[in-house]
Amino acid sequence: MDVQHALESHPSINGMCDYVGISRSGYYQREKRHNHQSPRKLRKKFIQGEIKAIWLKSLCIYGAGKITQELRSKGYKIAERTVGKYMRELGIHAVYLTPWTTTTRNSKFDKQLINILDEQFNPLRPNAVWCIDTTYIPVHDGFVYLTSIMDLYSRRIIGWDLSETLEVSNVIPLIEKTKHSRHISKPLIMHSDRGSQFTSEAYNQVTANMTLSYPKKAYPWDNACIESFHALIKCEWINRFKIHSYSEAKRLVFQYTETFYNTVRIHSHCGFKSPKQLEDEYQTQIQNLVVA
Repeated sequence: MDVQHALESHPSINGMCDYVGISRSGYYQREKRHNHQSPRKLRKKFIQGEIKAIWLKSLCIYGAGKITQELRSKGYKIAERTVGKYMRELGIHAVYLTPWTTTTRNSKFDKQLINILDEQFNPLRPNAVWCIDTTYIPVHDGFVYLTSIMDLYSRRIIGWDLSETLEVSNVIPLIEKTKHSRHISKPLIMHSDRGSQFTSEAYNQVTANMTLSYPKKAYPWDNACIESFHALIKCEWINRFKIHSYSEAKRLVFQYTETFYNTVRIHSHCGFKSPKQLEDEYQTQIQNLVVA
């Protein structure tokens, strides 16, 4: 196997070296011997390979900031400015987020809805605060509606449902399923906007053992975390595709949420870890305390 061919096939230098059975130092020595490149140029080529591999793994989403964090987590000492420069040379760039829009509000119960959360978005454990929201996704013949539930501790999407209407009957099974999957044993806060499906009698019944929280009137950013996720899934993934059907939209939501956002995508709130990784570390800490 030619080393250059392996490099092109395996953009990660580590992967390439493992594939052909040589060490990093051996790769450097070979490149220097055959191509007469300086160590600085070889290092640049090496780092650019790592950058491209991280970018591809992120579904071509990450910018210089997150790629820099990924590189540093692997032990590389590199400035974000340098990563940005190398990305421009490679012709790759981040997917940039645009402002999101909010769904319709129900003003009927304004005086009864209390903002318990009050923009305190950093609970100390999982299953302390959930937030729920619905957004629309354009398809060929109209819209489908994505309802998501986020655990604010990790920003993990712990439940989601795609429906063809905004009926509250679509929300109730989602909440029941999420409660079951998370093995809820303690009271928690459920934060939502003032949409009619979240102020209905059926919603109040399914969340009867929860403390309900709603944003202040005309303050949509009080539910910013979950609305930010909906902006992300559209900007980073959904908007790349012309979606023809409900099933196609559901497949795309699953791909982004379950195989990337929850398990791979690093988040500054999580210390540049994925939501799943942060929750796994929390559970390990709790288990260690019990054993001790």
